Amino acid sequence: MSDPRLRTVRDRVRPFPDFPEPGVLFRDISPLLKDPVAFRTLIDLLEDHLRASFPKIDFIAGLDSRGFLIGPPLAQRLGIGFVPVRKKGKLPGPTDLEYGKAELEIQSDAVEPGQKVVIVDDLLATGGTMCAACELLKRLRAEILECLVVIELKPLKGSQKLNSIPFYSLLQFD
Repeated sequence: MSDPRLRTVRDRVRPFPDFPEPGVLFRDISPLLKDPVAFRTLIDLLEDHLRASFPKIDFIAGLDSRGFLIGPPLAQRLGIGFVPVRKKGKLPGPTDLEYGKAELEIQSDAVEPGQKVVIVDDLLATGGTMCAACELLKRLRAEILECLVVIELKPLKGSQKLNSIPFYSLLQFD
């Protein structure tokens, strides 16, 4: 880990053994959110990555609920809008619904066909929620530039489910 900024972020991720069930090591970003320097560093790193990777992004789409904590400040930095992808029943107006392990919705008019979107969440585990979000945005004919997460749990191989959609994780845990 050559970039000291990455260590600043990684050091604020707290492991919780046996949560939510025995044998699972939960990665908690609460200490990262609580530390203004570490959180600013996180947003700096994500902003740097996106600016270097994509000349034009129209929206950040954040996944319910922790993608809502990372997506808006990142969108603000980039000078673009934020689109929430919510759990079923939380959005007013016409919505599109995707079923998976979780049911997700997006407002039908959230993006226009061809608009360039980056999907953001805190963590990628099995990939089910991220895949559902991708399906919703594909239905709206958005161009998904990338799925972006803070933490990837490598042994669960969630990124493989994304098929041809580019994926980036800031931190990886085995």
